[in-house]
Amino acid sequence: MAGWFRRLLHKSKPSSVESSLKNSRSTSSSPSSSSAESSGSSPGTSLTRSVRPSPVSTSDISALGSARWAKNYDVCICHSEVDLELVEELVSYLEGQPESFRCFLQLRDAAPGSAVVTELCDAVQNSHCWVMLITPGFLRDPWCKYQMHQALAEAPMANGRTIPVLKDVDRKDYPKELRNLYYIYMALKENSFRQIRDTVVRYLQELCRSSTSRME
Repeated sequence: MAGWFRRLLHKSKPSSVESSLKNSRSTSSSPSSSSAESSGSSPGTSLTRSVRPSPVSTSDISALGSARWAKNYDVCICHSEVDLELVEELVSYLEGQPESFRCFLQLRDAAPGSAVVTELCDAVQNSHCWVMLITPGFLRDPWCKYQMHQALAEAPMANGRTIPVLKDVDRKDYPKELRNLYYIYMALKENSFRQIRDTVVRYLQELCRSSTSRME
């Protein structure tokens, strides 16, 4: 009886679904129990694949209207000054995408003469997403930690808004405040940039759908 039931289930599964499940298992990441045990907690897990946004076109994202333009920036990059060169490459990549992402880069966009605290808080509040470039320099910089805490206070449970990116940092040093979030581990720069872009697109797509549903 059990064998007959298993054969029935196997026959009823469409080949496209089976293929999709195989692809999902081969590309998606899952928390590592051994790493969690060794650190004594449940750290975030590296997002080893590019997030695949659902089918919303670039024109839909660009035409979000009040939902997107209610904030001054799509992405706020939180980083240490020692990582400025890498961050400038990331900003150039994002701003050059078809979506024309609006990025806040502190040394470029902060108003001269303004207080650092004010600028950091305004950047967080006026951005849809926050990229945390977590490097040894980030972990040593109190302003980076301050901005991270501001972002978490602004939207502690918003999926996709806070995007941790690890570079040259051991898993055990991943900030405990972010351990409920998956992170991107920057090994190949081009792949990581694409993952960041895809995550921002996914969030803006959700924003687009939420805005549309409220209008209907």
